[in-house]
Amino acid sequence: MKNFFITLLIFTSFSLFAQNDNNVILISLDGLRWQELFGGAADSMILNKNLTHNSNVIDKYQAEDKETARKLLMPWFWSEIATKGQIYGNRWEGNNMNCTNRQWFSYPGYNEILTGYSDPEINSNAKKYNPNKTVLEWVNEQDGFQGKVAAFCSWDVFPYIINDKRSGIYVNAGFQKAEHDELSEKEIFLNKLQTEIPSPWGTVRLDAFTHHYMMEYVKKNHPRLVYISYGETDDFAHDGRYDHYLNSAHQTDQWIKEIWEYVQSDPHYKDNTTLVITTDHGRGHSPMTEWKSHGTIYKGSDQIWAAAIGPNVKAIGEVKSEGQLYQNQIAKTVATFLGLDYKGDRYEEGKAIESMVTNK
Repeated sequence: MKNFFITLLIFTSFSLFAQNDNNVILISLDGLRWQELFGGAADSMILNKNLTHNSNVIDKYQAEDKETARKLLMPWFWSEIATKGQIYGNRWEGNNMNCTNRQWFSYPGYNEILTGYSDPEINSNAKKYNPNKTVLEWVNEQDGFQGKVAAFCSWDVFPYIINDKRSGIYVNAGFQKAEHDELSEKEIFLNKLQTEIPSPWGTVRLDAFTHHYMMEYVKKNHPRLVYISYGETDDFAHDGRYDHYLNSAHQTDQWIKEIWEYVQSDPHYKDNTTLVITTDHGRGHSPMTEWKSHGTIYKGSDQIWAAAIGPNVKAIGEVKSEGQLYQNQIAKTVATFLGLDYKGDRYEEGKAIESMVTNK
């Protein structure tokens, strides 16, 4: 009987979503740990001069308790999503979320997010075209969605993860310029500026370019499904710069706020757009220097989190009850918000996150 009612709730959610022109913006923050999301800056790390070179961040982010510290780090997240959306993954409360892939680094994680399943053949970050069809590609094939899916990513491997050649999806990633028709003045300026401001990394551009390219495209083209992947949190962590890692998390929180406020101001998106937010992997945490890295030899690297906000998301805030979610549930959750019943092409996809999509 319980399974019957669960099925009925999910079926009802499909019917409800299908009645409207729903949109989804899927957002990921590369390698942002659940510890900082739920607890803010860690004292042991922010006070470590080897990890925090700029002492100004101590006054900016340090607090006596986790609840205050997390609001200092990500104020919009903890004022808006915490009151109007849902947040999962606080392991201090027994609410767990994990990768199902056994690699615990970026390509396998993004494959799992975007396809709804882990693939043992995806075992490196090499620039190889993904044989798996992502939910982005699948949605782009559905009636009413053709040409209305786009992705903006800081890491230059994403054209391969999304397989832009096969999928035909508009992907702007790495150091690519905006190249579609009728560029705005801002896009022309971003194209010029991107060549003039060096990135600290050879394969990842600064997130400001990714964010503003995405905003300009969305304002002009109004896609139904958008994916944006911010990368700085992971790369600054690999560099051992906890201060930069914190500043990037804080800035990304403000960019997500900008996205949400824009969505509420545009008639095309207002009251029918959901944000789904997550990360591709966790990080090492003991000893604290292992925070720089992730992978199977670094304990905690499979520990992740997720959040959502939108008109079809019940406002339950931070989920503090014991539970277990998985990374492979994101793809079907995204499709469900669009009123679509996504199916994995090569492996069985994870189930939609029931408490996100039922709105009951």
